[in-house]
Amino acid sequence: MSGFISTGRLAEKCARRPRMIVAVWLLVTVLAIVAMSQLLGSAITTEIEFTRPPESQKGLELVEEKLTGPEKYNEIVIVSSPDLTVDDQSFKKQVQDLTAEIATLGPDQIESVVNYYQAQDASMVAADRHSTVVPVVMAGTLDDAEENVVNLINLTHSTSAQSGMSVMTTGAASISKDSNELAKADGQKTETVGILLALVILLVVFGTLIAAGLPVALAGFSIVIALGITALVGQRFEMSFFVVNMITMMGLAVGIDYSLFVLSRYREELSQGKDKYEAIRIAGGTAGKSVMFSGATVILALLGMLVIPMSIFNSLGAGAIFVVAVAVVATLTLLPAVLALLGHRVNSIKIPLVHRVTNGKSNDSRFWNRTTGFVMKRPILSIIVVVSLLALPSIFYFQIKTGSSGIKTLPDSFESKQAYLALERNFSLGLISPVKIVVDGDVNSDEVRQAITRFTDSVKQHPDFNIAPIITQNDAGDLAMITLPVNATADSAKAVTAVKQLREEYVPASFAGSGAAVYVSGEPAINADYFNITDEYRPFIFVFVLGLSFILLMLVFRSLVVPLKAIIMNLLSVGAAYGLLVIVFQKGIGAGLFGFKQVDAIEAWLPLFLFSVLFGLSMDYHVFLIGRI
Repeated sequence: MSGFISTGRLAEKCARRPRMIVAVWLLVTVLAIVAMSQLLGSAITTEIEFTRPPESQKGLELVEEKLTGPEKYNEIVIVSSPDLTVDDQSFKKQVQDLTAEIATLGPDQIESVVNYYQAQDASMVAADRHSTVVPVVMAGTLDDAEENVVNLINLTHSTSAQSGMSVMTTGAASISKDSNELAKADGQKTETVGILLALVILLVVFGTLIAAGLPVALAGFSIVIALGITALVGQRFEMSFFVVNMITMMGLAVGIDYSLFVLSRYREELSQGKDKYEAIRIAGGTAGKSVMFSGATVILALLGMLVIPMSIFNSLGAGAIFVVAVAVVATLTLLPAVLALLGHRVNSIKIPLVHRVTNGKSNDSRFWNRTTGFVMKRPILSIIVVVSLLALPSIFYFQIKTGSSGIKTLPDSFESKQAYLALERNFSLGLISPVKIVVDGDVNSDEVRQAITRFTDSVKQHPDFNIAPIITQNDAGDLAMITLPVNATADSAKAVTAVKQLREEYVPASFAGSGAAVYVSGEPAINADYFNITDEYRPFIFVFVLGLSFILLMLVFRSLVVPLKAIIMNLLSVGAAYGLLVIVFQKGIGAGLFGFKQVDAIEAWLPLFLFSVLFGLSMDYHVFLIGRI
């Protein structure tokens, strides 16, 4: 690993000017906090976009440009009574009053609202006539709709309390709001538990409060600065709000690990009688160099996420790269400066009963010595056992079903899910997110009119389109949109199959020779394109990440065997992780033990995300071990 940047000399130079280095890092952290407080809110979004538009996106852009303006998001208010029907005057009055109150929220929040009594649409009434839906079109973007839907929900709750009727709301904004709040709460809980567990482990490893606290503190610096960078970059390239969770998770993982390895080597050198500057130089030149190359392997693995043409992958990849890069730089510069200021005081504040250090000298672990000795004496047997343990769950990867479990993963207590299930039982789910057939051409010509008629007549025979399509066109006569509610959830396999049939059978058969360009769009089509993209890019990302990692390790270790072995070993660990996902979440084996829910499909983004993160981190540890050897 020679011939590269001298991390040892860099560490020593930082140790010779510790106050200046610490001051610079504190200044950067303060600036990052200011950037977070002022800019992070406008840098992140709950919307997910394609960076290279597929068919569904092209159709949506045409609709926004020529017909409707910016995309709107639907909410469905469900009003029901166990005693009254829609034909009773008191039921009618409650629905009409509710509609009027919703309208008073104003055009900046509600673009339109309509009820059954106005529309006289039989599909808006349940078969038992004890329920009806009030479709609401929210104003603004999805972020705006999420913010404003709270007022709509509060209004419906008030009506429900006063009237004694059941009034619930579901739709794109309310489901997204509940999902995001749940993800945020779970993320905070996970981060809290992770930090506490990390502190406990570090206290056991080091036995002193100062040494245990340093890795967590450096991880904190890395997370804050990476979030500041995200706030600035997000002003130009808006990022998914999940980037915050990604930065926190990866910051804790690599920030603690990187500083842990350097700190352990520094304390080891101190215990052998080295002065603090020499110990810092040696730790920087050995463990620090491993940190630099380990960080590079993680970043290379994460680069694959930037290639996928979807904003969520790009956001997660960019955020993780930011925090890994900051953690590496902090470990190579800030940590040596702090160690220079602390000197032997790094072993201060010993933890009673846990402290295992005497004058800085660590005792070897009997367990790990025996384990290592056993493995080295019986390498073939050890390889067979470990490979078998990893390969066995990996087999289940070939049974993976990717897709989206959507709202069904939300707890049953969430109103958006309760209303959604009521909509599924009594109405058409397609009212929330229908398929939209976008016809771009001279829609007043006989050829296009006849094609539209052929299409609407033929699609009525499809079992999943049980509500009559609605045809709208613009004043210019160069665009028409056929709104087609699908009797399935927008992210279900049934909806995706229906989109595929529309694209491959119904649209070509109806519009051939019409001269119009036809796009199948709407949320079900967007989900279909999203699933297709993840399937299409998965093998490419695998090859991309494996190839770059092989080249880097070959340059670092000047060997073909080491990178090949590393890739095989890490693929085994990733494969085992994939297999366990299928076993626990898809098949439900052991899910109840951990409070997990069995799902019909693994989220489509998860395999690509896990590959980049797990491969990077497992390669990370591999570099540490090989470098130490």
